[in-house]
Order: sequence, then structure tokens, then C-alpha cells
Amino acid sequence: MQILQPPDWLPPRGYSNGVLTELRPGSRLVFVGGQIGWNAQQRFESDDFAQQTRQALINVAAILAEGGGRPEHITRLTWYVTDRDEYVASYAAIGAHYREIIGRHFPAMTAVQVAALVEARAKVEIEATAVIPA
Repeated sequence: MQILQPPDWLPPRGYSNGVLTELRPGSRLVFVGGQIGWNAQQRFESDDFAQQTRQALINVAAILAEGGGRPEHITRLTWYVTDRDEYVASYAAIGAHYREIIGRHFPAMTAVQVAALVEARAKVEIEATAVIPA
């Protein structure tokens, strides 16, 4: 097992941003912990839902890259949102950001509304699983 941490990011407290494990020689599985819309210095640059989603997706892609993966290797995404209506109202902008960062790759996804996220300003948290082929 290898912990995935982009070198220019502040370290997380009490968790790992990502973990890589080998399934069989050359085939790797990456688990990306929930990523929110803050930057590598753990600062929010926006309170806009779509912009936070964009940053969370950038974060997912950065951790995946640390394990040698690319967005097309993602097999599952789970989205936790604090406001379903704000999420739905942002579909167009979220779609544009998603295509910019992930492309036209559509893994299994779940979106769940939650009462709150641990970071008070966070509006969305996204976790991912990816299989990196041999």
C-alpha cells in the first residue's frame, strides 16, 4: 500500500488523500478520499458551488496522477452535496467543468445530499475509486 500525496499540498490531518494498492502485478487500485473545493494550501477560492466542484475534481485528478492514473481510469465517483437544489441548479456549469477535467468518461456515480461537511465552507465532497491497468 502506498499513500498518495501531491508534494506541493499541505498534508491532511488524520487521513490520507489517497491510497494505491496493487491487485496483481502491474494492475493498481486507487482510492481517493473525499476531496472538497479547496486548493493545495487548503484555502477556498470561491463559495460558488460549481467552482468548488471544479476544484474538487482537479484535486481528485491530482491525487490519481500521483498513483500514475488518469481520469479515464476512474470506475466510481461518490458526490456528497450540502444542497441538492444548488447542485441541480449548477448542472450546466458542473458539466462543463467535468468535461474539462475528467473528459467524456462516465464512471458509476452516486450523489447524496448531506446535512453538512466537516469543513464549514465546503459545498461538495467527491471521492473516487480507479483501476489503473497493467
